[in-house]
Amino acid sequence: MPIYSMTGFARVQIRVNDQLSYTLNIKSVNHRFLDVQLRLPAGLDALEMELRKVIKDNLIRGHVDLTLSIDRGSQQAAGYNRELVNGYLAAFAEAREEHGLTGQQPDLNAVLRLPGALQSDKSSNGDEEQTALTESVLREIGPLLEQLKTMRAREGEALVAILRGTLDRLAEAVEGVAMLRPEVEERYQARLTERLLAATGPEFNRQRLLEEVAVLVERSDIAEELERMTMHIGHFRELLAAGGEVGKKLDFLLQEMNREANTMLSKTGGAGGKGTRITELGLAMKSEIEKAREQIQNVE
Repeated sequence: MPIYSMTGFARVQIRVNDQLSYTLNIKSVNHRFLDVQLRLPAGLDALEMELRKVIKDNLIRGHVDLTLSIDRGSQQAAGYNRELVNGYLAAFAEAREEHGLTGQQPDLNAVLRLPGALQSDKSSNGDEEQTALTESVLREIGPLLEQLKTMRAREGEALVAILRGTLDRLAEAVEGVAMLRPEVEERYQARLTERLLAATGPEFNRQRLLEEVAVLVERSDIAEELERMTMHIGHFRELLAAGGEVGKKLDFLLQEMNREANTMLSKTGGAGGKGTRITELGLAMKSEIEKAREQIQNVE
């Protein structure tokens, strides 16, 4: 199953008939949840409800903007309201005869300026046009969403490649710290023993001192942090391979990785010597984790 980015764009232009065409645009960006914004012409409430349902059935997360732009032909077939015009002309003739007026003719321009006198196919067939538009948009929204998902899948592939590179660098850093750990622990124990002996004097119980040192060294051991970091990296790789809706899971794993890196840094901060190299590797881990978290924000 592919991993989808939440970034994508798709467009379709459709001609319904000689007088009606439209453009349907859809774009998406990252968002914690699915947030759908529709921009439709007035009077298409039923279509809006259907479009929202289809989008929610196809997408999981992301801020989605869908815009429907209608283009009606400028050369509409014009006509006139015969009943209205004939009634006006009849009233004009009756008034002329009643008042004995001669040579008077009605002003056709004035007649056609009367409200409702002129009509076009658009106004007379408004319901038919809306029905045809709705049916066409509902036919096209499915392929349009597939086009969007294809682009989001391509973007997702690119994100996966970036994240795998991050995991490789994290694994290298963990391996580097694991190799340095035994020597750093020995050095830490030796330095701690020297300082405590110097501070307590010869009359202090040496065996008791060494036992206390061993406890302190054990508390500073980072073996568990290294083991958990390795497990998190493996789990991360498994989620990438499985695909699907993994963005939130990956984000949680990165939070756990960051916690382990912070603990390692706090435990090895005063080790000195090669402990400085462990600090460098720990900071590199945190940098890679932060880069990965930025990428994860765009994974569905």
